[in-house]
Amino acid sequence: MRWSPPSPRLSAVVVLAAALTCATDAARILAVETMAGVSHWNFMSGVLRALVDKGHEVTAFTPFPSADGHRPRANYTEVDLSRELLAARDGQVADVVQMWRTPVGNVFQWVRRSRDTCDKIYGHPAMSDSLRQHRDGRRPFDVVIVEPFLSDCVSYVAVQLGVPLVYVTALPAIGLMERAHTGHASNPAVESHLVAGHGVPKTFAQRLSNSALYAYCIVGVEYVYRVLKYTEPREYDTVPPVMPSLMFVNGHYVSEPPNPVLPSVIQVGGIHLRPPKTLPEDILEFIEQSSHGVIYFTFGSTVKMSSMPEHIKNAFINVLAQIPQRVLWKYEDELENKPKNVMMKKWLPQRDILMHPKVKLFISHGGISGLYEAVDAGIPVLGFPLFGDQHRNIDNLVNAGMAISMDLFSVSEETFLKHVLELINNKKYTINAKTTSNLFKDRPMTPAQSVVYWTEYVLRHKGAPHLKSHAVNLTWYQYYLLDVISFAIILISVVLFAIYKIVKCIYKCISICYNNVKAKIE
Repeated sequence: MRWSPPSPRLSAVVVLAAALTCATDAARILAVETMAGVSHWNFMSGVLRALVDKGHEVTAFTPFPSADGHRPRANYTEVDLSRELLAARDGQVADVVQMWRTPVGNVFQWVRRSRDTCDKIYGHPAMSDSLRQHRDGRRPFDVVIVEPFLSDCVSYVAVQLGVPLVYVTALPAIGLMERAHTGHASNPAVESHLVAGHGVPKTFAQRLSNSALYAYCIVGVEYVYRVLKYTEPREYDTVPPVMPSLMFVNGHYVSEPPNPVLPSVIQVGGIHLRPPKTLPEDILEFIEQSSHGVIYFTFGSTVKMSSMPEHIKNAFINVLAQIPQRVLWKYEDELENKPKNVMMKKWLPQRDILMHPKVKLFISHGGISGLYEAVDAGIPVLGFPLFGDQHRNIDNLVNAGMAISMDLFSVSEETFLKHVLELINNKKYTINAKTTSNLFKDRPMTPAQSVVYWTEYVLRHKGAPHLKSHAVNLTWYQYYLLDVISFAIILISVVLFAIYKIVKCIYKCISICYNNVKAKIE
């Protein structure tokens, strides 16, 4: 169902309908997807689908609306943001990697982009109408679900509606604003930064760089946010941001090292996974007729594989032509020298392909959603991480013994062939992948059940303020114990100074006595 401006007659009907539906337990949920990335919406839509299936009424602002005429449920309404938030698709590989290679120098751009997104969303007439609902007699929303990025401006809608706020992040960890969202910060000695190049900081150099990365991002984001707040003020800057009651994170302990988390941080990694469907006839036939199995090769929707440098494409093509396996390759253009054992398509049903028992290897860029699909299917991974959390994601699977990581821009035919054959022929990778898959599936509740339970828990307990940490009430210097450390340093200094003075006085007295005795003897 698509949103349209309400008419006066419709408003009267809505008021009557609201009065009738208030007697039910179904909640009215306002959801906002702020990230124009397919993987982000796949995760958000998985969360919303669980709530819709439970009977809750959801209004979703999304840059990826359903196809015209498609109405998943009567209790689900979409607001099209595709004109306001342009989807990040099919970018040039080199450009995307360069843009996201390091946070240094990019923090200002990231924070401004987050605020620009808030401007576009709050300027949408459907959002203005939603914010008026609690003032004009229509049934108000009960909770707001939104994906944050690098600004608290996304909490403005929850403040205006006076309802609990739930954050959803498609990343495997909370990200660059963990302190702002939960009151706590990760320990850089044991937990890698979201954009670090490793899953676990094992060496001194990694712990040093990890600490510097955490410090830079915390200070940089806060500084840029304050600068923009005063140089480019917005209405949402006048309202104090609120802490979320919950955070649904696209994480799981098979892809993330164990770390202490608050009870309000709920890991629901894999919620986007659906039962596999029947493959298209040509793809199914291509897979079934393979005597040695199939390799699935894709870099997702954000970058165009056809934009890779020629020497890299040639290295891939020459190696794929040598191996006995067949290859399904998501590729946007045509190749004149396409190997006979390769099928290329602009789009492929990834989930359905990976679940086929003849698929032996997944060659991926390391997007967490695709990796969960490989983990769920128990398939080894050859990773070419490009940007963001992808290096960290792949490295965590390397630590699990089911993946090998390579650098795209230094790849050679020899190393690529070596790693492909190693992953296919060495059974330890498949065994480890199956073990990881079993761990991934062994949960007390499914991700969908967790989303429903915790969302309804927040509604039952009026925002569940008891789940929030006392750390949210501390200033930054109190949280990092800088006042305690300063006091300890001052106290120790005073004690040492006093000891020094006492020793000096004793020494002086002894010296005087000694001199007096010596003088008498002489």
